[in-house]
Amino acid sequence: MRKSAPFICANLREINIQLMLIDLRSDTLTKPTPEMRAAMFAAEIGDDVFKEDPTVNALQAKTAEIFGMEAGLFCPSGTMTNQIAIRVNTQPQDEVICDKRSHIYLYEGGGAMSNSGISMKLLNGERGILSVNEILENINPDDIHYPHTQLVALENTCNKGGGSYYRLDRIGEISALCKEKGLRLHLDGARVFNALVETGENPKEYGKYFDTISVCLSKGLGAPIGSVLLGSQETIKKALRVRKVFGGGMRQAGFLAAAGLFALENNIERLKEDHRKARIIAKTLSEMAVIESVMPADTNIVIFEPKQNWKKVPEVLQLLAENGIKAAPFGHYHIRMVTHLDFSEEMLGELLVRLKKLFV
Repeated sequence: MRKSAPFICANLREINIQLMLIDLRSDTLTKPTPEMRAAMFAAEIGDDVFKEDPTVNALQAKTAEIFGMEAGLFCPSGTMTNQIAIRVNTQPQDEVICDKRSHIYLYEGGGAMSNSGISMKLLNGERGILSVNEILENINPDDIHYPHTQLVALENTCNKGGGSYYRLDRIGEISALCKEKGLRLHLDGARVFNALVETGENPKEYGKYFDTISVCLSKGLGAPIGSVLLGSQETIKKALRVRKVFGGGMRQAGFLAAAGLFALENNIERLKEDHRKARIIAKTLSEMAVIESVMPADTNIVIFEPKQNWKKVPEVLQLLAENGIKAAPFGHYHIRMVTHLDFSEEMLGELLVRLKKLFV
């Protein structure tokens, strides 16, 4: 007997769901939407090394305006903007204060030492969030036996802290201390808009507090590449020279900058959806007997620890992969999932179904 069309469609949909790959390794996995691709294709371009790419110039100006800063510099990556910021804010033999979970310490290949000749003092903040007293207690005395404390670097949101974030009142206290002690203050704003949509705070306030800010466009905002370093006109002039030395000068970069502009204009408020989905995943995991612990899902990052008497992290990752779920190891004992623009409501529902079948 010939099957009806609705029956066939239902079966095909079930097959598609079963084949659905759910990739939550990172929010850097997003691909440009058709609308973003159209904006890139239509971009007006020029040679950015000659400062003649109008779309790059527009992106730099817009990002600076959002955060109340004087100028911006478009770079290929957040690692480059962070490394340039360290370079322009310090001199060799200086020291940077940061949390031990900081991206600039853990995930930038030792660049702070090799690029800028500085050391780092690692603090143990609350899930990566430093207090003003912790920083005060770790400023070195004016003594030739110690490196010169010059820069404080914050990360917002903190990746290793499970997407934890700073509020403006804490940032204001730290900024006041830095000004009092003659220190510079940098923000690794890899997911700064995730923090801002949670707090509802005005990003223009950030310009009052930070000397430099790195704003990433290629994570939750969905652009394929790029970060913008913000600062004063004088600082960005220095940064332009450092970018040249680091090999970061790009020519007709307006195609990439157009994606960043589209992201800033269209993809900020939707970050709340990523946060909602992350909290649903975290709650589901916390109710499972084989899960030892789950960090609070403050934004779009879910970090959990499987019970050691159940399975080790590589075994859990293998189990997930065999069932169409990609996650990332986060040290020896934890696993990370990150929600993002390409993680749909349908994927969320299917993920929960699969987790409940597997994590028993």
